Amino acid sequence: MKRTTNELQKPEKTENLAQTAPARPSAVGAWVLAARPKTLSAAFVPVLVGVSLGAADLAARGAVDSFSVLAAFCCCGFALLAQIAANFANDYSDYKKGADGEERKGPARAVASGWISPRAMAVGTFVALAAACVCGLALIPIGGWNLVAVGVLSCVFCLLYSAGPVPLAYIGLGDVLVVAFFGFVAVGFTYFLQVGEITRDAALVGLAIGFATDNILVANNYRDRDEDRKNRKFTLIAIFGERFGRYFYLANGLIVVGLLATAFSRRGDWGASAVALLLFYLFLHVRAWRTLCRIGSGRELIRVLELSSKNLLVLGVWLAAIFFDAAF
Repeated sequence: MKRTTNELQKPEKTENLAQTAPARPSAVGAWVLAARPKTLSAAFVPVLVGVSLGAADLAARGAVDSFSVLAAFCCCGFALLAQIAANFANDYSDYKKGADGEERKGPARAVASGWISPRAMAVGTFVALAAACVCGLALIPIGGWNLVAVGVLSCVFCLLYSAGPVPLAYIGLGDVLVVAFFGFVAVGFTYFLQVGEITRDAALVGLAIGFATDNILVANNYRDRDEDRKNRKFTLIAIFGERFGRYFYLANGLIVVGLLATAFSRRGDWGASAVALLLFYLFLHVRAWRTLCRIGSGRELIRVLELSSKNLLVLGVWLAAIFFDAAF
């Protein structure tokens, strides 16, 4: 007896699903994946840049002995733990809102995949936030009680980004939060804890890092634009479309170069290393943008997310090297 067309297709469909389904990790591995280690450069780089810029300016003032190693480590701990908490909260909230459906093109999510229960993920979110707050409290003797307000706001927006009745990432404000908190706040207040103020140069450098970090989010939202619309997650790219997303990504990198060029000019840091950094970052950014344009849609766009994260890391480490060289 001849099999029907549908019967002939069933084995192939099952095989394809088996090939694409992610393997179940161990209990510890599930938490590691939920922390999204490939995105943690977004937390580490701003602190590294803020610390190095602070060291450079302390050296210029003849006060390099005032550099605080404790403040540097506590800032790094707070930033990393807050980022992990934000990733946990996003995993939990997107599952609850149905944004991590079967059509998802990005990496598998721990709650949606059944690796971690929603309750455990919620608990993990607050444990990570509590650990971040411990790091933050250690900074009060250095920076004063005003830092409490900064820490509280950071924790609140960490949760409001994807949780709550009106998640900010669902109404087109995700990019604003990334530029503000992963740029100006992270770099600026790390710098403040070393120098005691936030200068215009620190603000410019902080905003540059914020826009470079935002390209990680832009790459993610560009990939998920169709699914986001279906799930009523209105990122800027879901609202304004694919063409907007392409040029939004390109513009962010150009803004980074412009802000850093302005900061270098103000500081008189136009050495060979600074010029090489801007040219090389521009090359890496345009290459990532061309990759985004070439792929256009689908799971393969994860490649652009990885390139954006690597570009940020290269930018941050090289920039820190320039500032540390001026300090020591």
